[in-house]
Amino acid sequence: MRVSLQPAYILHSRPYRDSSLLLEAFTPEHGRISLAARGARRRSRGGSHSALLRPFVPLLLSFSGRGELKSLVATEAAGSAPALLGDRLFSGLYLNELLVRLLHRHDAHPQLFAAYSDALAQLPVAEPMEGVLRRFELSLLTELGYSFDIAVDCRSGDAMQADRWYCYEPGHGLTALPAQASPAADAYAGADLLAIAAGDLCGSARVACKRLLREALAEYLGQAPLRSRDLFQRAKQARVALDGQGEGAG
Repeated sequence: MRVSLQPAYILHSRPYRDSSLLLEAFTPEHGRISLAARGARRRSRGGSHSALLRPFVPLLLSFSGRGELKSLVATEAAGSAPALLGDRLFSGLYLNELLVRLLHRHDAHPQLFAAYSDALAQLPVAEPMEGVLRRFELSLLTELGYSFDIAVDCRSGDAMQADRWYCYEPGHGLTALPAQASPAADAYAGADLLAIAAGDLCGSARVACKRLLREALAEYLGQAPLRSRDLFQRAKQARVALDGQGEGAG
């Protein structure tokens, strides 16, 4: 099988054998694929080919092979990479890590590919940046079939009430706590959930949305920590003397 000029992004790369790279790429028609870029690390290749094989650069890739590991045949730039610095770089790495961890190989997700491309374009300029991450996480849950209705009680089917408190049930969604019960530390205010469902991620709803989606994704990510989140936390600790209120990285 040979595929020509497939839109793609590199999610991760690592050295492979003496002079090659092993790539994880995301494409709209073939999903996540593994590619061997043979000889990409040789200086004699001139650098232009290998310089493109890095995260966030929109590419057109040609590849071939019948097995799980395809051979990269040709690479063309399809645009320029967004200027991601500081927290925004860590947030881009976070998106990549989510895709590597959660996507099955060879499952096509054209809508998710478009959502990822849009997120990369918005990350350098969005204020606040958190909204970009939350919208992508919601798209990811929907594409993988793990989404739930934030505005509906998953047990009763009733609409959320602003004055009630809700808890998240893994694999199901949000359900109301007893009316007279004191809210637990991990409960969600109905008013915040209604704001999230309406796309309003300001104030307490913004904090609640981050916590809710982190809880929902944790079910599918497993026990291994996210490296991008760890890198973000280390960088944040290193600059505590400056501002220390960075956002992003999940």
